[in-house]
Amino acid sequence: MFRVGLAQMTPILGDVAANLALHRQWIERAREQKIDLLMFPELSLTGYHLRDLVPDVALKADSPALKELSQAAGEMSLVVGFVEESPSFRFHVSAAYLEAGHVIHTHRKVYLPTYGMFDEERYLDAGGRLRAFESRFGPSVMLICEDLWHPSLAYLAAHEGVFFLLCIADSPARGLSGASVDAAQVYERLCRVYAQFFQVWVIFVNRVGFEEGVNFWGGSMVVNPMGEVIARAPLMDEHLLVAEVDEGEIRRARIFAPLLASERLDLTLRELKRIVESPGSASDERT
Repeated sequence: MFRVGLAQMTPILGDVAANLALHRQWIERAREQKIDLLMFPELSLTGYHLRDLVPDVALKADSPALKELSQAAGEMSLVVGFVEESPSFRFHVSAAYLEAGHVIHTHRKVYLPTYGMFDEERYLDAGGRLRAFESRFGPSVMLICEDLWHPSLAYLAAHEGVFFLLCIADSPARGLSGASVDAAQVYERLCRVYAQFFQVWVIFVNRVGFEEGVNFWGGSMVVNPMGEVIARAPLMDEHLLVAEVDEGEIRRARIFAPLLASERLDLTLRELKRIVESPGSASDERT
């Protein structure tokens, strides 16, 4: 059993130093709540609508700023969002998992939305892999915003044996249905389906606040391996959401319905290969 905290916060656009200070404030709030794992939203160190500011705010994965933030957290583990500069001077939306004063793992956002109001591919490069990593809580995978809209990533993570999908987002409030936000309803459905069918904990944190005329809706949540939302943050407001996470619920869910154990990966691989190699397949349209 451990305590997770979701820092549903508003970063300052383009000001890494100011955002590092904000992170330290949230860390102190979390320390008072005896939180073991504190998660921040996507691009929490930079803000979202960066455009030409991307090179100015980028950090390398081994940046002293990230290590100092982890050291400030002490025994608390962190997930933070930042722009990562690669050794070849390319830029990625990344999530860093920080523990015991070190950067344990980074994930580069695989799917960059470039449609409608989004233009991420104009300024950033997509990540090209998904890897599980060992945290002190158990095997985990990090996903970033649009990554959640592609079930293949959650599927791959589940079959790498992860217990936790750690999901960070900067999701804007697109579409209103009465007092609710359409995007919030979609994310809840995604998180609950992934949790139940892949029998993992899904821990999702989304930012709030206005930026460049866009409103971010928050609504962070923790979903157990039976697909039940056990904790939910309010819409639109800054909030530190705290929840108790029991790793034993993964065992109970997988004994109740051994879905992962009965999955036929050989069939999946065979059929994917057939689809990719078939004339006129969707893969042909992307080449």
